[in-house]
Amino acid sequence: MTIKGRIHSIETCGTVDGPGIRFIAFMQGCLMRCKYCHNRDTWDTEGGKEVTVDELMKDLLAYRQYMKSSGGGVTASGGEATLQKEFVTEWFKACKAQGIHTCLDTNGFIRHYDAELDALLDQTDLVMLDIKHMNDDIHIPLTHVSNKYCLEFARYLAKKGKTIWIRYVVVPGWSDDDAGAHALGAFIRDELEGKVEKIEMLPYHELGKHKWTAMGETYELDGVHPPKKEVMEHLKEILVSYGIKANY
Repeated sequence: MTIKGRIHSIETCGTVDGPGIRFIAFMQGCLMRCKYCHNRDTWDTEGGKEVTVDELMKDLLAYRQYMKSSGGGVTASGGEATLQKEFVTEWFKACKAQGIHTCLDTNGFIRHYDAELDALLDQTDLVMLDIKHMNDDIHIPLTHVSNKYCLEFARYLAKKGKTIWIRYVVVPGWSDDDAGAHALGAFIRDELEGKVEKIEMLPYHELGKHKWTAMGETYELDGVHPPKKEVMEHLKEILVSYGIKANY
């Protein structure tokens, strides 16, 4: 039986979702409800379009030379790629058979640890893991779920020896506090066994606001603007003080 995945869209020459130039599949479906989500139209698990691994491979192989020369590869993003573990695993297998680097971009909202998850991680070269905030009193209102899931997944990845990049979105009034940065730095230093190569600090932006409006929904962060450079530099200094590479 041919496994089909449900995707929202494709980016053929992405440069911000992993190393080098990347072919990115934005998978359809997400169970988090982040207030600042810039891909609001990916939440619906029945949306998007169905594709096969062969169809994706046919598209991406046209860009293989760009990926290879830049140290790039493919990224499964979203939405949330781990909601379609079986499909992404088969896609990553096909990529690795062609010598193509694989990256899983995930929010870490993992509720079941099973053979399917391990099979996916076995085919994954790099995991980019979002940690929204270390304090659940902030994380839950911001995302509608507890951070216990992504933190446990981070520990699991470290124990399996996976290479990890942490992504930390800096949202003014939500995740730009010193305490949150200190807690994140300490967590990475003390619990992730040196497996985190770096933290990518992502300044909040308003580029997805129009999608909420188009869908007739209220964008709750209306009026919140991107953080100032001084704020980003200050938080970076805190994270770097824990012996972690950080950039934005």
